[in-house]
Amino acid sequence: MIYAGRLLWARTVVVAAASVGCAVFAASTGAQSIIDEWSTVKTPPAPSLANVTLDRKTTALLLLDLNEQTCNQERRPRCIASIPRVKKLLTNAREAGVPVAFSVGGGGKASDIKQGAHPNKDEPVVSSGLDKFVGTDLESFLKQHGVKTVVVAGVAANGAVLYTVTTAAERGMRVVVPVDGISADALYPEQYTTWHLVNAPRIGTSVTLTRIDDVKF
Repeated sequence: MIYAGRLLWARTVVVAAASVGCAVFAASTGAQSIIDEWSTVKTPPAPSLANVTLDRKTTALLLLDLNEQTCNQERRPRCIASIPRVKKLLTNAREAGVPVAFSVGGGGKASDIKQGAHPNKDEPVVSSGLDKFVGTDLESFLKQHGVKTVVVAGVAANGAVLYTVTTAAERGMRVVVPVDGISADALYPEQYTTWHLVNAPRIGTSVTLTRIDDVKF
């Protein structure tokens, strides 16, 4: 009887200890979510920017959704502010003979693209959702010109830019993103998109961040 009593006591202690351990584990791993810890998140260091010299024979410039419906003073003043810089990038690409393609979003058409960053008659304009490769002939255009590298600018950073860059990288292209040529509704979407592009698995190794003044064709 004494032995049986001791055995029962030992089992009780083990079960109790296991219960406490499970409770501690749950508290340390399952009780907190990113929402609970939102205010404790520290901003990571800014990604580094590179000087890039590109082969004009295998490079294309993609300008995304710079049309009135998605790039306007009321909704995205930062997009409007970026137009003079994007115009410089566009001019440099054209002078180098680099093929250029445009996209429109929000129900826009080619004629809605901002002056200064609008297409010539021989430059294609595709219309799609967030990913400009979906349901368009953009990939065919790039293959036709032997493109291995795309320079991507436009709006929104967390929309068309993020998704189109991701697809380009997944399809084996090198992607160059001038951070002063992309914009969003506010600073934070630009920040997290910029961080994501160079840190995402499989994608980050194919993306180079730069400034427009540091892009040479």
